[in-house]
Formats: sequence, C-alpha cells, structure tokens
Amino acid sequence: MSVVTAADAQSNERKATRKDWLGLVVLAFAVLLIAVDGTVLDLALPFVSADLAPSSTELLWIIDVYSFVLAGLLVTMGTLGDRIGRRRLLLIGAVGFGIASVIAAWSVSPEMLIAARVLQGISGATLMPATLGLIRTIFTVPRQRTLAIGVWGAMAGGGAAAGPLVGGWLLEHFWWGSVFLINVPIMLVLVLVGPWVIPEAKDPNPGQFDLVSAALSITTMVPLVYAVKEGAVHGLHWSLAVMAAIGIASAWVFVRRQRRLSHPMIDLDLFLRPMFTTAVLTNLLSIFALAGVLFFGSQYLQLVLGASPLEAGLFLLPGTAMSIVASLAASALVRRWQPGTVLAVGLIAAAVGALLLIGLRVDGGPALFVAGFVLVGFGSGVALTLTSDLVISSVEPARAGAASAVSETGYELGIALGVAILGSVVMAMFRSGLDVTALSSGDAAAARETLGSAVAIANSQPGDTAGAVLDSAHAAFVGGMHVASGITAVVLLATAGLVLRLLRR
Repeated sequence: MSVVTAADAQSNERKATRKDWLGLVVLAFAVLLIAVDGTVLDLALPFVSADLAPSSTELLWIIDVYSFVLAGLLVTMGTLGDRIGRRRLLLIGAVGFGIASVIAAWSVSPEMLIAARVLQGISGATLMPATLGLIRTIFTVPRQRTLAIGVWGAMAGGGAAAGPLVGGWLLEHFWWGSVFLINVPIMLVLVLVGPWVIPEAKDPNPGQFDLVSAALSITTMVPLVYAVKEGAVHGLHWSLAVMAAIGIASAWVFVRRQRRLSHPMIDLDLFLRPMFTTAVLTNLLSIFALAGVLFFGSQYLQLVLGASPLEAGLFLLPGTAMSIVASLAASALVRRWQPGTVLAVGLIAAAVGALLLIGLRVDGGPALFVAGFVLVGFGSGVALTLTSDLVISSVEPARAGAASAVSETGYELGIALGVAILGSVVMAMFRSGLDVTALSSGDAAAARETLGSAVAIANSQPGDTAGAVLDSAHAAFVGGMHVASGITAVVLLATAGLVLRLLRR
C-alpha cells in the first residue's frame, strides 16, 4: 500500500496507472451514493408522509438535515483527513454511513429518521472531501486530473439528479426504507477493495488539530442555516435573530482565530483569489438551482400530473443523463475555450431551463418540465466539474483535503438551501392559495402541511369538496413553482455575470 506525500506530488508529474483509474472508480461510486442520498427521498416524500405522518417542518428536516450536517462538518473533516490520512478517514466514514443507512431504512418515527439522517451527514462529511482530496494527489498531470474530476463531478451531480430515478424504481417494488439500503453493498465494496487500489495521502506537516476552530465552524454553519430555513418556512422571529447572531458571532471569532494560527483550519488568503472565491460561490449557486428543481419537480410530476414514482424518475432521466455528459465534457470544452466562458454558458443554459419551468401548467404534460430540467442538468454538470477543478488546482497537494472541503461545503450548503429556500417559497404560495373553506378545522390544518397531505385529504372528501380542494392545491403548488423558478433563473443569470467578470482570464 503506497502513501502519496506532498513532496512526491510536487516533485514530478506521474501519469496515472491502471490501478489509479480503478481507484477512481471506487471513489466515484462512493461519491455517487453520497449524492444520491441527498435527493433520493424526493420521490419517497408522499410515502414517508403517509407512513410516519411528519409535520411540514419535520418533512423539510428529513430532507435537508443531511446536507446541513454535511455542510457544518466538511471543513473539519477535510482538515482531519489531511492529518490522519484521507484513505483512513474514507474507510471510517464508509462504515458509519452503512450503519446509519440501516437505521434510516427501518425508522419508525419522524424523529428517528431525522436522527439517522444526522448520522448519515456526519459519516458523509468524512467521505466527500476525502474523495476529491485523494484525486488531487493521485492525478498529478493536469489533463488527467481534470478528466478525473469530471468523472467525480458526473457522479456528484448525476447522483443528485439520479436520486429520484433510483428512488422511483425502488418504490415501485419495495417500501420507502429501501432507498437507504442501496448504500450498504457499495460501502462494503469500498471498505474491502479501497485499501488495495487507493493510496494513502495526507499532509506530512499538518500541525496540531484545532478543536476550537472545529467547534466554531459548526457553530457558524448550523445556526445560520437554521435561521434561513426556519425564517423561510415560518417568517421572521426574535429566536431566529438570536440564532443568526450566534452564527455571525462564531464566524467572526473563527476568522480572527484563523488569522492568528500558524496552521489554520482554512487558509483565508485563498478567498483573496478571485478564481477560488468565484468557483466556490458558483458551485453553491448552481447546485442550489438543481436541488430546488428536484424538490418541487418530483412532487409536481407525481402529485399534480399523477405519474407513478418510476414514471417520475424516468421523466427526470434525460436531465440526469445531461448532467453526467456535461460533467465529462467540461474537461474537453476548456481545451478550446476559457473556463470562465464555458462556466458562464452553462449557467446561462441552466437559467433558460429555469425560465421554461415558469410555463408549467396543472393540466399540461411533462415535456416542458423535461426540457427545462435537461438545461438545468447541463449547467449544473459543467459548473460542478469546473468549479471543483479550479478550487483544488489553486492549492498545493498537501492542502487538497481542506480546499476540497471548502468546495464541498458550498455544494452541500447549496443542496440544503435549494430545498429550504425554494421549497419554502413553493410551500408558502401553496398554503396561501389552498382553498380549505369546505373542510373541518382538523382537515384544513392537515391539508396545509404538504401537497401530499392535501391530496390525501381531498381524496377522503365527497365529490364537490374533493374537486375544489384538489384543484386549488394543484393550482397553488404550480403557482409556487413559477415563483421559485423565476428566483432560480435570476440567481443563475447573476452568477453567470459574476463569472464573466471575474474569470475572464
């Protein structure tokens, strides 16, 4: 078993061997499952709602607590991997992820499922920066590294988009918990095969691990994200202001501490480089769009158009395929055009896709949604590969884990905020437009929780009442999608302008 050190990687550019490419395959499958777990529950939401009866807040937590925990721990785990070895941390995380998946599969209450998702997030935080950091040290030839990151990006972006398809097939044949059990065999392969095909890599002079900085990174991320999420769902409240203040104060202390340390957890000087900062921000906002479209799109296909879980997954397949193709093609495109140009074109294409979704109707077919999602998938695929490559190419190999953790924090935070903000916009519009005048107070409260609950309540009512509730639920939800799609398009176009301005060279 070999160990790749910073000195080895910097002394020469070694062409990747067959064993290295096999190691990439193993790493890619690990990334694929982590990404799939971020969105695989989208199609299972109606089944989870029917079985566990979560509130609307609990339902959002079931979806996004995984990404929140990941985002809060990625920097810590990336730095830890640089110190103890990225392969070692990868294998530890794989075991934990498999155990957490089993717990999630057989959850019997919303609280138990949320707790299992937290454990998945903790384990996933060890896996994501380790995979990208290992790629940085294994593939030292720039062209091979860009291709390897393209494969990594295809699995990350494609996995997020493939989650609903995988979930749809499983839900056609098994219970909702099966969407978690697919992780177990892949994680077993990673634990058994990984030590033989993946070399160990770490920083030979990492300095002392800073527990205070690790705690501050968590108390910065979690309160801020919680305040954003709850504010979007329930409106502003003094308690949320307190949470936001805690996050801001922790961020201020964290930054001051990093400035004073000789071996900081994050080298803040990296953010003075326009390439690094723009890449991280673009990564966050592109996956923000993808996650939001997946969240409300999967419900639109099932609960508005009446598609089965498998049919909904198939309607999402073209966008999934486009995301994978775009991730792999990005390495070829930057050989002919500047990365900033390629990245901006991808973002503009995704914005056009979001604009197409404004034309969705209650009585329409899936064709317009498929077309819009294909463009969103193209843009997110290009963005994920190029931003990840720009981030880790800007640091020395010894710091690859910490730098990739920053990139992955943006990725996971983008997923969480896409679900929280865009999902909350849709639900706010849904609740304001839902007609519950003919329902009892108990049924009215239940119908306002989620679209799935509204459909279930409508189906339990007599004919005229059922039709009125169902029609208003569908119209209100689609109206919310129109607003969320418009917000997504504006965000993507603004990001494209930022990229053109800062990455022209």
